[in-house]
Amino acid sequence: MPELPEVETTRRGVSPQLEGATVRGVLLRQPSLRWPVPPELPSLLAGRTVRGVSRRAKYLLVDFDHGTLIVHLGMSGSLRFVPPGTLPDKHDHIDIELGETVLRYRDPRRFGAMLWQQGPAEAHPLLANLGPEPLSDAFDGSVLFEATRRRGSAIKLSIMDNHVVVGVGNIYANESLFYAGIHPARESRQLGRADCDRLATEIKRVLARAIEAGGSSLRDFTDAKGKPGYFQQSYKVYGRAGLTCHDCGALIAELRQGQRSSCFCPHCQPL
Repeated sequence: MPELPEVETTRRGVSPQLEGATVRGVLLRQPSLRWPVPPELPSLLAGRTVRGVSRRAKYLLVDFDHGTLIVHLGMSGSLRFVPPGTLPDKHDHIDIELGETVLRYRDPRRFGAMLWQQGPAEAHPLLANLGPEPLSDAFDGSVLFEATRRRGSAIKLSIMDNHVVVGVGNIYANESLFYAGIHPARESRQLGRADCDRLATEIKRVLARAIEAGGSSLRDFTDAKGKPGYFQQSYKVYGRAGLTCHDCGALIAELRQGQRSSCFCPHCQPL
């Protein structure tokens, strides 16, 4: 699933051509995604100019004067510019026609979304109760410390909770905990302030490095130009169960948390 770095990579890829462009038309080939695409979307967007492209958590926000197009890439979605007249394949579900180019939404698993919000985007139910952005000044060790004081759940599950901090998906939670030297099963409220300071710093650092690398391409993800991400080449623990730790040589261990795989080094991340 595309996580925050992949969505931010997509935002940076589409913004230069999308911002300031006028929508000539919208072609809906397959409106049945995770939630139905609003059938009135073509009439809502035709003739309208894109005022900006931003991101909230894993959602792309395409802003117009009269509302916001909310895009979620789901498990396998991607956005790519193609020349007008480019023949679609069976997984190319939506075209946003911009004159000299077309922004095409592809989603083999159809678990993404394209929704419309009239008025402030943050009022949409999907966005209204989200926690702070991890790369912003609104998130740091003090915020993480306060958010975990009453949490008996494992710290990995806490930092993947969008009410605590948004966008820290499974891959980057594994990596951040490794760099912070914190076991993924450690009880959240047991972390001290120094632990939270260190973990918040590593979350920011890991996400920033992943964005610089264009995200991770494990299955379907490519950027707006069809290029894969390369951050997976520098994983310390994720997907490396049974292999040796790059730092100490111990074997990387694995456990299941919240139906997800957690990989960690028992030596570098003692419980």
